[in-house]
Amino acid sequence: MIIRESGMPAQAYWETLFDVPSILDAFGFDATTGDVAELGCGYGTFSLPLARRIRGTLHTLDLDPAMVATTTARAATAGLTNLRATVRDVHRDGFGLPPASCDAVLLFNILHAEDPVDLLQFARAIVRPGGLVAVIHWRSDLPTPRGPSLAIRPTPAQILTWAATADLTPPPSPLALPPWHYGVALHRP
Repeated sequence: MIIRESGMPAQAYWETLFDVPSILDAFGFDATTGDVAELGCGYGTFSLPLARRIRGTLHTLDLDPAMVATTTARAATAGLTNLRATVRDVHRDGFGLPPASCDAVLLFNILHAEDPVDLLQFARAIVRPGGLVAVIHWRSDLPTPRGPSLAIRPTPAQILTWAATADLTPPPSPLALPPWHYGVALHRP
């Protein structure tokens, strides 16, 4: 299922919109992190830096074969052997990973989907108890250079409500990820 308003701009522009190292630091991704799943690899903007940090395998999924091919090619050029990019419709087929097999799942700029609770439940199913479901999204309290329309951008409060429905434990407060994003670190009880 293609997520509404999810088109990608040119890669060079897209990659100027994030402070990737700071975002990964905010969630605590490092060499102690095992396997991770990422929904929506795009150009590999987060995939490649994350794969370099973790000791496990990064399973990254996208509906767009061109995005998977780009991420795969970039990973090969970078010499990354722990990144597996796959074309997959998570709404239809789930993540395709065993239950409780991942230390973390990334849902970055994707919860404006029509069924955000389903995505959170799919993520919860594959993250181990105590594991992390890392969410970032475009802020809705100010204009941003990209992102879906303000009408469908989730607020941190909405994500916390959805997380409770998906049986994920919310953090004490959202993460500030300047200038355009916020983050929510959810955990499987």
